[in-house]
Amino acid sequence: MVGKDIQILMVEDSPSDAELAVQAFKESKLLNVLNIVDNGQSALDYLFGEGEYADRIIPDLILLDLNLPVKNGHEVLIEIKKNDKLKRIPVIVLTTSDNEKDILDSYQLQASAYITKPVDFDKFIGVIKDIQNFYFVVAKIPHQK
Repeated sequence: MVGKDIQILMVEDSPSDAELAVQAFKESKLLNVLNIVDNGQSALDYLFGEGEYADRIIPDLILLDLNLPVKNGHEVLIEIKKNDKLKRIPVIVLTTSDNEKDILDSYQLQASAYITKPVDFDKFIGVIKDIQNFYFVVAKIPHQK
């Protein structure tokens, strides 16, 4: 991924959590583009290139909250994993829920990881940096076209 802008889609309805993610990604030395949508239907429109998102670039990574308006995170995950072009994209569930059923359901729906959002500002920033380091420095992920 070196030398290429990393495309990240964050599906997050909390403006404060979205802003924390923006700050964390800005602090990194990686070239990344963070696109944020605030509900599940907008996430699907973005991923499928519909409406205002017709010219979008398919993301290399998706950060997905579960508790979303319009369509919840599990509904979004189902649609992603049913699609041949999208199912290879790593999807990290990043949510406030530590409910065992949410965790199990997310992995059953092929989430790449499940992370409970820390409430502490510094820990949240650390989680975002850890995600970024793992997926774009340590791990190899497929290039999206």
